[in-house]
Amino acid sequence: MSETLKSIGFALGMCLVCGVLLTAAATGLQPMQEKNRLSDRQKNVLYTVDLASRDKAYTPEQIRDIYEKNIDKIRVSAAGEIAEPAEDKAGDGQVLTIYLYTKNGEIQNYIIPIESQGLWGKIYGYMALENDGSTVAGFTVYEHSETPGLGGEIEKQWFQENFEGKKIVDRTGRFVAVQIAKGDVDKRVPEEKESHYVDGISGATLTGRYLSKGLEKTLSRYEPVSLCFRKQRLSCRLQEPTDPGEK
Repeated sequence: MSETLKSIGFALGMCLVCGVLLTAAATGLQPMQEKNRLSDRQKNVLYTVDLASRDKAYTPEQIRDIYEKNIDKIRVSAAGEIAEPAEDKAGDGQVLTIYLYTKNGEIQNYIIPIESQGLWGKIYGYMALENDGSTVAGFTVYEHSETPGLGGEIEKQWFQENFEGKKIVDRTGRFVAVQIAKGDVDKRVPEEKESHYVDGISGATLTGRYLSKGLEKTLSRYEPVSLCFRKQRLSCRLQEPTDPGEK
C-alpha cells in the first residue's frame, strides 16, 4: 500500500512541477509573442501602401522603423473628425481607428482595420484607400480560419491584389463598398459595376459572401472619413497633429 501511495505522490509531484514549468514558460514567452503580433500587424499596414514587400523578410525592428517613420495612428469620431479625449473614453463604439500614411507633409493614404465574419470564424485585415476617398490602394488579411485551398485563398497575394484600384463608390458617387463576385468579374458583373467588384474564389462562395458583407459594414462605418476626403481632399481635418505616443 505504501509503495502505491509513493507512486501516486511521485506522479502528483511531477505533474505539479511540469505545470509550474509550463506556466513559467508561457509567461516568459508572452512578451515575445505580443511583440511578434504587433510586428505582424504593422507589417500588414505597410503592405497596403507598398512600404514593405511581401517577397522580403524583415526583422521586427525593421518593420517598426519603417512604420514609425511613415504611419500615424489616430482616432476619429463617427462624424469623421479627430475624436476628443472624452469621446475616446466613452466606450460606445462611436470612435474609430485609422492609420495615415503621410509623405512630404501630405496624406497619401488612410488605412482602416477590417473585421469580418467568415465561414468558420473572424477575418481580420487592413484596407488602404487613396486620398481621393474613393479608390482602394491595397488590402491584406492577417488572420482568418477559412479552409486552406478554398476560402483560405483570401490570404494569398493574387486575391488581395484584385482590390487595388477598385472603387468604393459608383459612377454617380454613391457609396457601394467593394464586393466579391461569384467567379470572374468580367463574366459575372455588368460593365457599369465592374469598378467595385473583385474576382471571387472558386469553391469559396460563402467566404466571399461573408467577406463582402464585412467589407460593406466596415467601409460604411468609415464613410464619413471617406466623404471628408472626397469633398475636401488634402484639406481634410485629419491632417491635424497627432500624438506620437499613439502609434
